[in-house]
Amino acid sequence: MPTRSQLMNPDYYTPVLSNAIRIVLILVFAYLATRAVAKALRGLRDYTVKMMLKSGGSEYELEKRAETISNLAGKTLFVLIWGMAGLMILKEMNFDVRPLLAGAGVAGVAIGFGAQNIIKDVLGGIFLMMENQIRVNDIAVINGKTGLVEEINLRTTVLRGEDGAVHVFPNGIIQGLSNLTREYSFYVFNLTVAYAEDTDRVISVLAGIAEELSREEPYRSAVLAPLEVLGVDKLADSGAVVKARFKTIPNQQWMVGREMNRRIVKGFEEAKIEMPSAAPTVNVVLPRT
Repeated sequence: MPTRSQLMNPDYYTPVLSNAIRIVLILVFAYLATRAVAKALRGLRDYTVKMMLKSGGSEYELEKRAETISNLAGKTLFVLIWGMAGLMILKEMNFDVRPLLAGAGVAGVAIGFGAQNIIKDVLGGIFLMMENQIRVNDIAVINGKTGLVEEINLRTTVLRGEDGAVHVFPNGIIQGLSNLTREYSFYVFNLTVAYAEDTDRVISVLAGIAEELSREEPYRSAVLAPLEVLGVDKLADSGAVVKARFKTIPNQQWMVGREMNRRIVKGFEEAKIEMPSAAPTVNVVLPRT
């Protein structure tokens, strides 16, 4: 217990006042640091949205993604700043923070080992959103699975397959990703015609069918460019393979392609262009002698 003379001595309060001033400065610095970080994150969010808008996409959807990322980063930095401030204040109050730091280190290592996959998934989700690789309602191929992108979360991406199956991919394990409907799409198809056919005539008939299709709705609204015939792509056993493609708006290539296939069958039959079918394979098993 301090004596009466010590309590009456102004020098006795000097260390206490010094510690109090340092604690106030720590709190002020932490407050200013959080405000500066929040302002920097807002600027970074706006810049990120502008960069992602250049590659296409809904401004509302991009704003939502950027807000999710900035909120996550803001909360993480907030905890770090005020956690450090709390430790510094405890030290100024003459608490021994070394056991606390040691315990936090051990706990951090344990949590780090247990949550490394979650951290990997979250980081993968952040880069997936920032780089605008896929968006909701895109058709994508992820790790060999094709489907409609229903959700893009920080930890997982959800695809809906053609058969209705839901495929959930942790973002950290996405090794291969193909976006089939970004900005525009192509419907690519191969036609095999008999070697006796005139390929120039085949291409002419094909272009006529495509032009007729492009004049009718709903296909006219979906087609972005005339049919591009790439030429005779290869010489197969059954005939010459002509390759062509339609450029369409995203997610409409299959509708245009199915109708084009229907009209090709009908148009080639009317033009008497032979499309050879695959020869049946017969396996003959000889008895052992």
